[in-house]
Amino acid sequence: MTPDTPEARPDHGGNLDSACVQFGGTRDDWIDLSTGINPVAYSLGDIPYRSWTDLPDQKAQDALLTAARKFWSVPDTLDIVATHGASALIAAIPGIFLGKSVQISGPTYNEHALAFRGAGWDVKDAASGQDAKVLVHPNNPDGRLWSPQDLNCRQLVIDESFADCSPSDSLLHSMNGDDHITLKSFGKFWGLAGIRLGFAISSVKTIARLRMRLGPWSVSGPALSIGATALADQDWADQTRARLTQDAKRLDECLSKLGAQSVGGTTLFRLYDTQDAKSLQTQLAQHKIWSRVFPYNSRWLRLGLPAPADWPRLEALTNE
Repeated sequence: MTPDTPEARPDHGGNLDSACVQFGGTRDDWIDLSTGINPVAYSLGDIPYRSWTDLPDQKAQDALLTAARKFWSVPDTLDIVATHGASALIAAIPGIFLGKSVQISGPTYNEHALAFRGAGWDVKDAASGQDAKVLVHPNNPDGRLWSPQDLNCRQLVIDESFADCSPSDSLLHSMNGDDHITLKSFGKFWGLAGIRLGFAISSVKTIARLRMRLGPWSVSGPALSIGATALADQDWADQTRARLTQDAKRLDECLSKLGAQSVGGTTLFRLYDTQDAKSLQTQLAQHKIWSRVFPYNSRWLRLGLPAPADWPRLEALTNE
């Protein structure tokens, strides 16, 4: 198996093209619930024309980072860098850490293990003197939350890609080492995954090493403009959290009628236990509703939240 074969690629949601091939229809026919992206995206508003035509300038970058610092209450002692998605940071971090063994407790988001293995690291599930550690917080797909006591490694990554749903659970302010890094993903909570925007927060020296790997202009001009505006809109964030909480409960009620029991997740995605996840995925797919199954657990099915206009199709199915 070579690294670029389909079998070697990590398993992800969002593979709607595969659903179309298997079950028919076009992308517009489908409700894609296979990811954990907010279906009610932040409104783009007016994007300055020069954001498209000019190289991103320092003023725009500073505005984005200032808004990010305020939104996440980043301490003055820590630095922050933005780039084209949290995935770019996940890929870069193994190259700035030192050692050969990393603890990544699974099941969890698989890009971390892929990145460390690609950099020559040995990935272990259990702790036994590892040189580095990765915590996905809340965890994907089960929503597990870690504690400050788990931050017990000198080199540490805390992936908080889904933490903006419940900011009080963040471990950002519990970091206690120069090589502790918290990752933030903009696209999921704000529903704008396509603009590719992510952040790393750590010590000044660690962020400096990351900046060297990311290079200049790692965030597009439009993403700088959109991100700065959205991060400053606290009212939208508060209202969104309230809506997501209500919709997550509504989704649990729908799936319970199909015999699926909620066993975890966040308010952006829900994890269900069912007798045969693949069978339930097929049942939903026959109504052009795409969900996520996992190769390591035949009982788990994960769904994101429907957009407001998509609830009737799902609820009609569960009321049959």
